[in-house]
Amino acid sequence: MAAPDLNGCRNPAFEAAARENARTLTTLAWSPFGRAETGWAIYETLVAHEIGTACPAVSPGFAAALAEWQKRHRLAGDGRFTMASFDTLKAQMHARRPYVGVRAKGVCPNPPSPAQLADATKEEGYGGKAIQLRTAAMAAYRQMVAEARRDGGVAADPRHLQIFSGYRSPEYDAARCARDNNCDGVVRATCSPHRTGLAMDLYVGGVRPDSTEDTNRLIQSRNPAYRWLVANAERFGFRNYPFEPWHWEYVREAP
Repeated sequence: MAAPDLNGCRNPAFEAAARENARTLTTLAWSPFGRAETGWAIYETLVAHEIGTACPAVSPGFAAALAEWQKRHRLAGDGRFTMASFDTLKAQMHARRPYVGVRAKGVCPNPPSPAQLADATKEEGYGGKAIQLRTAAMAAYRQMVAEARRDGGVAADPRHLQIFSGYRSPEYDAARCARDNNCDGVVRATCSPHRTGLAMDLYVGGVRPDSTEDTNRLIQSRNPAYRWLVANAERFGFRNYPFEPWHWEYVREAP
């Protein structure tokens, strides 16, 4: 991904907002997903993509783009990152995930039949792990990875974009919930999107592929593979669960 033109990120009218964003980027005390966090740097790439700017979060150009986005959504329009802005942005991202809409109706989707699932190759599974996805999701994943590798942004590590979790049966997830004693928390869900065969967890770096520790997620959010996904994955039908940089869902097929 090309670096932004920093000259294009200048805007004297938003210098004060930029200074405030630079401060809160590492100091904001909030709980965007029900767990206390400090700062919003983990979400910088996602937010920039959603508001349509390549400017870094500490720049006046970012603040100007955020202000325009805020105005369109009947928010303050001052270019300062706020919890209200992120809540609106998060709601929009969730609304674009069909699984979230199904769950909002109190429905837990049935798992696919074996005939609806496709097997990943050994090279596609992280550490050679056996992985399955629904057929259309697997085909879209392969098209996406092929383009990512041509672009060169993920070539530095052959593990980038390998799948470490795909389809998981309801029985498997129930056992995980019981083992971790965290069903329906921020980490484990009784009715996981993985049961649909449309969700996948991709290797995007970090200390551990699926560690929810903030330091790990911050590393992942700065990884070229993740940044490429944020910019391009939707073209292939995949959308992200914002709390987990590794979690992507295929949305061109009903759960």
